[in-house]
Amino acid sequence: MNCYNIINVSMEETMRNEILRMLENNSRIDLHDLAIMLGTDDSVVLEEIEKMEKEGVICGYPTLINWDKTDTEKVTALIEVSVVPQRGQGFEKLAERICNYPEVKSIYLMSGAFDFVVFLEGKTLKEVSMFVSTKLSTLEAVSGTATHFVLKKYKDHGMILMEKDESNRMKVTP
Repeated sequence: MNCYNIINVSMEETMRNEILRMLENNSRIDLHDLAIMLGTDDSVVLEEIEKMEKEGVICGYPTLINWDKTDTEKVTALIEVSVVPQRGQGFEKLAERICNYPEVKSIYLMSGAFDFVVFLEGKTLKEVSMFVSTKLSTLEAVSGTATHFVLKKYKDHGMILMEKDESNRMKVTP
């Protein structure tokens, strides 16, 4: 690889990272606007996005919804899960099995006092507790769970969900 190729690869990586950063902040950004901000053509940006989608770098374009501002009741829970890894399978098979439950929104392998953290949503506290007691805790490798219910979300996926209260502003007097 010569110097030109190294510089070209570096510029491509920089552009990819900028595209990812901008899409993470606003997945609805117009392709043309994105190209202008990057100082390139629409076709170049579209080609990079399509490549990243094929490579699995870009996995989707979810919409963040503040459900507290709707009539829909939702309960969010964080569940700490301790497991005994299965011989020859490690954590992967169990994680795959837990992922297949539609209630599960996210699952992460953790370091520390427990092995997985599972985020899920349900309509009621009872629905969440039934999921934990009848589906999650009954899995053979699961040795324990601890469920924490989210009481209020202030910031989610980098977005502040609190309304700014202008009436609480400090009054300035001369």
